Amino acid sequence: MKYTKLGNSELNVSRICMGCMGFGDAKNGQHSWTLDEEHSREIIKHGLELGINFFDTAISYQSGTSEQYVGRALKDFAERDNVVVATKFLPRTPEEIAAGVTGQQHIEQMINTSLKNLGMDYVDLYIYHMWDYETPLYDIMDGLNRIVKAGKARYIGISNCFAYQLARANALAEKEGFAKFVSVQGHYNLIFREEEREMAKLCAEDNIAMTPYSALAGGRLSKHPGETSKRLQEDDYARLKYDSTAEQDEIIIRRVAKLADRRGVTMTEISLAWLLTKVTAPVVGATKRHHVEGAASAVDLALTEEEISWLEEAYVPHRLVGVMAQNTRAAAGDKHVWSTGNQEIEA
Repeated sequence: MKYTKLGNSELNVSRICMGCMGFGDAKNGQHSWTLDEEHSREIIKHGLELGINFFDTAISYQSGTSEQYVGRALKDFAERDNVVVATKFLPRTPEEIAAGVTGQQHIEQMINTSLKNLGMDYVDLYIYHMWDYETPLYDIMDGLNRIVKAGKARYIGISNCFAYQLARANALAEKEGFAKFVSVQGHYNLIFREEEREMAKLCAEDNIAMTPYSALAGGRLSKHPGETSKRLQEDDYARLKYDSTAEQDEIIIRRVAKLADRRGVTMTEISLAWLLTKVTAPVVGATKRHHVEGAASAVDLALTEEEISWLEEAYVPHRLVGVMAQNTRAAAGDKHVWSTGNQEIEA
């Protein structure tokens, strides 16, 4: 495994971040393919054995049971100082807004709940899961700064935002002396490269780490065309994101398969090796041992410039889908496009 600093932080993270959305009690979530605690622990332990020290979860994943599984496993299998734990919080609910709960109060309640779920005194990275159009940005940044000062989070990150939103937030933080976002977790992979338009350029200039989710496009970039899996069959959200562009995406997926055969490696390794040339640490979900092994192996695979260009050249622009499509509508003034209760956001 290789390691690097996470943006402008002092966090030393593995080049692969284990995405923990696949862990948690399926009865408490929207996904039927999640792992129970016993199998989640096996995956987490194997990741640690392969050198992965960076774990990403969220309070919204299976009603907090993902956080609980991750926290208990890391307590049993790792020293706290040797792992980097990230979790995320949701916007205020309509009920909280009606009750007058401020952004600062909401963030404190969210982090306290996550810390209880995790069984930890602090998280290394606390991530603003999706832009809250109903809460003043000052309240968000002030609330996050307060938990950093209180020692409940070492650093803060953001997910599912536009480049202008990240720039605006960090400009406010700099003006007020607040903690700034050191990372961004967006939707980015070989068949969805819209982050390259503006976000990647901003992150390069300001040394903000990119830790994208959907690194394998819900499994599409790890399987030959026609292959299937339980997740591919049952993940409605992934189908929402990719089905409309399946024909054009298949051209790239076939190239991934061809290059994998040529290099004698897996499609997972090719897809992640490409992404690792662009970002700090992709968030890679794993529900089987070989998922973890393929992700870890990708770190040592170097693609040539010619191979990278060949993989990239068939890409065509994609429309925003999923959370970012909702974000577009909200930015345009439709402030009620999310249901912000016990929802689950992929990131």
